[in-house]
Amino acid sequence: MIQVKVVNKGHQQLPAYATPQSAGMDLRANIEAPITLRPMERRLIPTGLHIALPEGYEAQVRPRSGLALKHGLTVLNSPGTIDADYRGEVGVLLINLSQEDFVINDGERIAQMVIARHEQADFVVVEELDQTERGEGGYGHTGVK
Repeated sequence: MIQVKVVNKGHQQLPAYATPQSAGMDLRANIEAPITLRPMERRLIPTGLHIALPEGYEAQVRPRSGLALKHGLTVLNSPGTIDADYRGEVGVLLINLSQEDFVINDGERIAQMVIARHEQADFVVVEELDQTERGEGGYGHTGVK
């Protein structure tokens, strides 16, 4: 388990894992008054959290499945990436994809955050790539069944 430094400038509890094998921690809205998201409206929702991740890690902000299924609420840039050198407030960019207004209340669990290790790449220019069985087959190339 890695340690992530956090400054909580909000009034919500810190994110925590719900079960011993949970991959994500819930992020909560840290707002003074309810926010109504109209259909197709997007808004950056504050969490009050500022984090310092270890080098080589990122935090991914992802939708909560229940909000997506029941209310059409999702994270617009999913997954949103928080880099290890970012020190600003963690915000959640939500969009309402339903046909009904959705009210976000203070303290509501609005997204989940997954801490993940990552690598950086160094691109090497070559004249051609090695051949594979798949080749250039792209979207839908394997069919439906």
